[in-house]
Amino acid sequence: MIDAALVGLAAGLIAGLLGVGGGALMVPGLVIFLGLSQVEAEATSLLAIVPTAVVGAWRQDRYGNVRRRASALLGGLSVAGCAAGVAAANALPERALKLGFAALLVFVAVNLVRRALRPPG
Repeated sequence: MIDAALVGLAAGLIAGLLGVGGGALMVPGLVIFLGLSQVEAEATSLLAIVPTAVVGAWRQDRYGNVRRRASALLGGLSVAGCAAGVAAANALPERALKLGFAALLVFVAVNLVRRALRPPG
């Protein structure tokens, strides 16, 4: 249980600091440190991220950083996408999910580094 608390605390801290989705941190943490399967980690992360997202959005809104119309559109459409993704995750082999998740993280990391190294202007 202490491992789960540490994964949650670290994911929340980094998500709040860097604005990354907590799932990008929580899923690997749950797989690596708690030994959950990829599907279990994804499902657990989806539920665990709700309070993090609420607190993070509330705090960011107080700073005036939330675009409410865009948030409503993204949130509404993501519900349908999430339902489809859950169905696919439960139909695909575990290895395919792990490779897909790893590919997503590499893609995001490469793009973040490219943007950070791009000269201003």
